[in-house]
Amino acid sequence: MIDKGVARQQQHFSIHGIHQNGDIIIGGLFPIHFTVTLPELAYKTKPEMLQCEGFNFRTFRWLQMMIFTIEQINKDQTLLPNIRLGYSIYDNCRKVPQAVRAAVTLLNGIDNMSKNYKCTGSSPIAAIVGDARSTQSIITGRIAGQFRIPMVSYSSSCSCLSNKLEFPTFFRTIPSDSFQAKAMAQLVKHFGWTWVGSIATQDDYGQYLVQLFNEQIQNYGVCLAFTEVIPKIPSRRKILQIVDTIKRSTAKVIALFAGVGDIIYLANEVVRQNITSMQWIASETWSTAALLATKTNFRSFGGTIGFAFRKAEIPQFKEFLLKVRPSLTPCTGQEDIEEIDSVYSDVSQLRVSYNVYKAVYAIAHALHNLETCEPDKGPFLNKTCANISHFEPWQLLHYLKEVNFTNDFGEKVHFDENGDPIASYDIMNWQMDADGSVKIVTVGLFDASATSGQELLIDEDSIIFCDGSTKIPRSICSENCPPGTRKAARKGQPMCCFDCLQCAEGEISNQTDSVHCFTCPIDYWPNQEHDQCVLKEIEFLSFEDILGIILTTIALFGTGITIVMLVIFIHYRNTPVVRANNVELSFLLLISLVLCFLCSLTFIGQPTTWSCILRHTVFGISFALCVSCILGKTIVVLMAFSATLPNNNMMKYFGPLQQRASVFACTFLQIIICILWLAISPPVPVKNTKYQSAKIILECDVGSATAFWCMLGYIGLLAGTSIILAFLARKLPDNFNEAKFITFSMLTFSAVWVTFIPAYISSPGKYTVAVEIFAILSSSFGLAACNFVPKCYIILIKPDQNTKKHLMGRAVAAST
Repeated sequence: MIDKGVARQQQHFSIHGIHQNGDIIIGGLFPIHFTVTLPELAYKTKPEMLQCEGFNFRTFRWLQMMIFTIEQINKDQTLLPNIRLGYSIYDNCRKVPQAVRAAVTLLNGIDNMSKNYKCTGSSPIAAIVGDARSTQSIITGRIAGQFRIPMVSYSSSCSCLSNKLEFPTFFRTIPSDSFQAKAMAQLVKHFGWTWVGSIATQDDYGQYLVQLFNEQIQNYGVCLAFTEVIPKIPSRRKILQIVDTIKRSTAKVIALFAGVGDIIYLANEVVRQNITSMQWIASETWSTAALLATKTNFRSFGGTIGFAFRKAEIPQFKEFLLKVRPSLTPCTGQEDIEEIDSVYSDVSQLRVSYNVYKAVYAIAHALHNLETCEPDKGPFLNKTCANISHFEPWQLLHYLKEVNFTNDFGEKVHFDENGDPIASYDIMNWQMDADGSVKIVTVGLFDASATSGQELLIDEDSIIFCDGSTKIPRSICSENCPPGTRKAARKGQPMCCFDCLQCAEGEISNQTDSVHCFTCPIDYWPNQEHDQCVLKEIEFLSFEDILGIILTTIALFGTGITIVMLVIFIHYRNTPVVRANNVELSFLLLISLVLCFLCSLTFIGQPTTWSCILRHTVFGISFALCVSCILGKTIVVLMAFSATLPNNNMMKYFGPLQQRASVFACTFLQIIICILWLAISPPVPVKNTKYQSAKIILECDVGSATAFWCMLGYIGLLAGTSIILAFLARKLPDNFNEAKFITFSMLTFSAVWVTFIPAYISSPGKYTVAVEIFAILSSSFGLAACNFVPKCYIILIKPDQNTKKHLMGRAVAAST
């Protein structure tokens, strides 16, 4: 029978590792090689083991940092003074299958397993330092979590690893990618780049980070021009396709989320095709990689801006490295290793190495706290403490969660509830040194613990961009829309790609890249650039306008002429010509014409409440009085000549009293219409923007249109009646036929006002009022000229005809 307590080894893994015995063993996982040779899978025989290739001096330095730190702790008389730490470190070759084998080997100690290894007792390791890549840490973290073994990563930044439900024992000394994505997005925003491309590896690190980056930049209105994926095993065809995408894209900024080993083939192709116009943004995995920051790569990657963890200058570490200096070529024995620089011995950029340093010290401090637990004050059941000589990994886990110390470099080390450290990044810039070498310069800082909006600090003057200058390159899909325009999205394209459309009439935009145009207030209008509202031009017919001056002059001239004729008629009131034309009605008609000329002046000037009331009511009453007088004169003419017929005594029914009464009655009816108009809905001044949007036309609204047309209609009725009666009296026998002149004057009056209506409707702005004034003046001049000029001519020029005999001569001749 099989003993269920015995585990039998089925296969021995061939894994590169290094070990050191101690009282407590700390495990380590490092990607010492960056490629593997995959065995042929024929499914007929057992596949051969993976062969790791491509020795990575940079990651080997990380491993040496773990060993160096453990040795430093072992020498420390204050930290774990009675405990000697050992280590068991394996190479995972950056591949998942190998990482799983290395993790299982660490957790179970299979390398030291005897033929019948008992699956009982404590884990052979207290904690694990690793893994480097997020994908491997996800798998290893799940395995370690099942055994409650603490795991502190120095380079796995995927935000997914902050999930304590899925990874309860995972800690790290590298910030989560959620902070790096935020930092990158703020960098893009800071430089005004709105159109960027992204390239990420086809693993958890790359895909999670590019997703977070995309979410962050969307908050700042930035768009991804393209997103390319570097497969786990990149083919030349895929690399060429990515490079072709870079060349075809209009984006000049590219964020690259990948490890050094993933970038090498892409970087070589970019350099080979001489792509030199791109501004690269580097994630922390390669921003300080000396393997990439070479003179050869600089022509394509010079000016790269990236993020890196805080670095530290660790004393004696370089001397330690030189003692175990690896080499791929045999030494001659003549080399001075202290003067030979290499990626391995370069300690100027100890960033990931510093994370390894902090990870080891965090575990050591947790062990120290476990060892110094006071009896009866322990954190476990019944306030017991764990035994440093024989403890369970989950007991160490408790102390690791509460680690809080300040290291020799003044940095505070502790973990939050997600096992993450305080997020802080240096901002790096690739520049050419005076000797032609590439130097990686710190040009800024991102501190996630700073006040919101002040996390990013950049010294722009010290940055060299991709073109070798300090001028910030532009990377936009569309040029900014200037004030006076608005953005119009292009169908089927990201929001960063748009057209700029001029704001419509009456609208402005006063900001760059405005999404909407805004309507100006009622009294304002856009300027020519449509970027601000200005007061509209106020338009009305003023006395200062040339047209206003001309019309005022004509009105005053008409008034003067009419007054002169009134004076003439008064002076010659006893002459036959004046007496024959009904003196009282003539005087009243001249006075009404003076009012007609003067009422036109109320139409000039800025409309006010009183001027609007006066202009329409005075106009209506004046013309009603004028036409009433003409109507009275026409009736008098008909009555006078009818009275000469036998047995006709009608004139006694239309004497002076009846004439005055008829004129008063006709005018009074117009006054009643005006009073009702003013009582119901009087004329008021208004600002008219309907016909000319860029102008405010100050005009008088008639108020009640019905009352307005009733007023005009009544004048038309009086005029029409006068025309009919005058037409009937046109052939009466006399040398100075009054009826003819009345007929002609009323035809002129009617013609003016009939043509006035379409001209009034079609005239814009102040010319509407000018047309109305012109109609008033024209009709007034017509009435004055037809009714009084011939009489004044006889009075002043032909006084010999101003006799009763001459006036009656035609009648006498007709009777004989």
